[in-house]
Amino acid sequence: MTERADGDPVGAATPTPPAEPSGEGSVTVVGTAHVSQDSVDEVEETIERERPDVVAVELDENRYKRMQGETPEDIDAGDLIKGKTVYQFIAYWLLSYIQTRLGEQFDTEPGADMKAAVDTAERNGMGLALVDRDIQLTIQRFWKRMRLREKFTMAGSMAIILGPPLSVGLGVGMVVGLLVAVLGQAFGGPFFVPASLGAGVSLPVLGTLASVLVPVLDTLALAGLTTVVVGLPIGLLLTRLADDVDGEEELDMGNLTDADVVTAMIEEFRRFSPGGAQALIDERDAFIAHRLVALREAGYDVVAVVGAGHREGIEGYLANPETLPPAESLVGLPDSGRLGRILYKAFGYLFTVGFLVFFILLAMAGVRQSYLLVLFGVWFLVNGVIAAGLAKLAGAHWSSALVGGGVAWLTSVNPLLAPGWFAGYVELRYLDVSVGDISTLNDLLSDEESPIMDIVKRMREVPLFRLILVVGMTNIGSFIASLLFAAVLLPQLSAEVGGVSGLADQMVIGARRSAELIWEVVT
Repeated sequence: MTERADGDPVGAATPTPPAEPSGEGSVTVVGTAHVSQDSVDEVEETIERERPDVVAVELDENRYKRMQGETPEDIDAGDLIKGKTVYQFIAYWLLSYIQTRLGEQFDTEPGADMKAAVDTAERNGMGLALVDRDIQLTIQRFWKRMRLREKFTMAGSMAIILGPPLSVGLGVGMVVGLLVAVLGQAFGGPFFVPASLGAGVSLPVLGTLASVLVPVLDTLALAGLTTVVVGLPIGLLLTRLADDVDGEEELDMGNLTDADVVTAMIEEFRRFSPGGAQALIDERDAFIAHRLVALREAGYDVVAVVGAGHREGIEGYLANPETLPPAESLVGLPDSGRLGRILYKAFGYLFTVGFLVFFILLAMAGVRQSYLLVLFGVWFLVNGVIAAGLAKLAGAHWSSALVGGGVAWLTSVNPLLAPGWFAGYVELRYLDVSVGDISTLNDLLSDEESPIMDIVKRMREVPLFRLILVVGMTNIGSFIASLLFAAVLLPQLSAEVGGVSGLADQMVIGARRSAELIWEVVT
């Protein structure tokens, strides 16, 4: 039975509780490389030689369960849909992917050093303590402390995994290009194809066809140019980033005794993200040291097996425990500010009220009710069709896609809600999501022979990835529909009232009449 002390940095989880302390207490720190066979041997030899009361390992409870072949705590799919546990998804996926690839490179099972410590402790009847901070909390704090530029840099590093850098860059450029082209045609244009094209065509059918083709061809031309202008620099930046990664000096197993695999990766972040490195390295040094000091003060002799990159910091705290930061400062999330949360919610509510006021003012101005019904009907349909269509494209079942599309009109006017949430909850009826899906994703991403589209198709069959894809694509569909309605459809539908400017005039009239009515009631 695992004893837990959730939220308490001092109370370590103990899958194998120790016996009575044998003396005044001591801590021997063993620094390891997580993919090194030499580290495995050193761990076993040290524990056999020291014969401690407790073996402490750099693991949290979920990682321990996975190592033991048990089912770890599944990701709460509801929280994942709302983005609350997306950090856990990123953490497990990114760190397990990197350690798996390094394990393949060095032909050693990732985490073999920790497994050796656990097995040796159990074989000798010693106590076992899990002294690391929960990985989800660590990644959350890491993300909170990163600047926006640093997040984009990390996203670029992860994007390299998805395919050739130039292809990824042009793909991003194409998405931006389509949005720019739609908005451009709504508020200007044509930009490249002359509007007079086909004006001299005498045949009505050909003339009509030419008038339709002009905006279509101009939109495609603008989208293509924007794709190149935006996507090519991104592709070149990703190519340079990939060259930097490929050009780095090959890891020497002998040098890994100075820095464990995770820390070797994270140290690269310290150059551009001191706050992120603090959360991933420095805070964990202090967190682990708090738990080791508590065991030592309780009289236990401890052998602590940690990544070599943490050894120096932990030993510094063990020698001078008075320098440890307060335990409470190492848990919980940095406060993003109450004012920011209030402003975010206020913006959402004001956006919704503004949508209602739009229709109320038009009604007060005397605009025909049939026109208002047409506006609302088009708003409902364009949001529903595009959101449901992209959800279905992502692999959603029809019921999930229809629910997401059905509420898209409402969630589009309230930024505090998202149609993807509703589609995702319905899709969960058909999916069994667990953190074990991440191992499947790692295996797929390690396939260097299959075409990228084949890999993406197989990734869609993984429940966790499909859920995230359905939620994201539904939300993107609603966003695109909102832009399309505001930039393209609304001007066309408003022709009978003088276009967008005429619509604004009607709202002013409606506001004046509303004010007069309120004044009459008050006086």
